[in-house]
Amino acid sequence: MISIWFFIGLSLLVNGALILAAGIYQLVNPPENPTVVLFNLHAGVWWGAILFLVGGFYCLYFRPKRS
Repeated sequence: MISIWFFIGLSLLVNGALILAAGIYQLVNPPENPTVVLFNLHAGVWWGAILFLVGGFYCLYFRPKRS
């Protein structure tokens, strides 16, 4: 039986990768007039990396075991 936490980890991993990629894209190509007040903190990069790492941990820890 596969644990639900494995699928939650998979979801976090995919969403973290997408958010991290979008954050890195904004680092490389910053908008000319950012409307976000704390844009210089690059929250997309930080949260994307955190979600990616937590998702990777969940995928490894709760991976299906082979019998």
